[in-house]
Amino acid sequence: MAVQSVEAPADVREQALPGYAVAAIREDGRWRCTRLDPDALVDLDTAITELRALRSTGAVLGLLDVDDEFFVLLRPTPGGVALMVSDAVAALDYDVAADVLDLLRVELPPDDDALDEPWPEGDLAILADLGLPADELEVLAGEVELYPDEQLAAIGRRCGFAEALAEVVDER
Repeated sequence: MAVQSVEAPADVREQALPGYAVAAIREDGRWRCTRLDPDALVDLDTAITELRALRSTGAVLGLLDVDDEFFVLLRPTPGGVALMVSDAVAALDYDVAADVLDLLRVELPPDDDALDEPWPEGDLAILADLGLPADELEVLAGEVELYPDEQLAAIGRRCGFAEALAEVVDER
């Protein structure tokens, strides 16, 4: 009997997007960052599964910079996962953003009503205990002059993991 290898479905591999998926982990007062599977940019379940596997006594946070269009923050919680997407309108074009809205039970915006301004959605207080209050995260997500990688770098600076994030992102 021949044994077949199991790979990710071809449609997921072929849909790999520019950007990065990184986990930021805080243990014993220190941050470290590690790269997540690139499939996390197209498959929210991949990101959630990988983050849950990173058992830690401290904070575990997922940061997705998707196609230089928007970012997603994920944080495993005892009851599930806290989520935030910087622009819910991205759900019209990106499955991962649509999956975030689905888990949040937020309606997909109708195409003809798509906003010109970013529409942050989800748990805006996701980083409040790490030093970034909800109102400041909302303002940062609405900064149209910044690319998602710049927004995530600012989040890293505010929460204290900017150096660790930069090291992993610059390895690309």
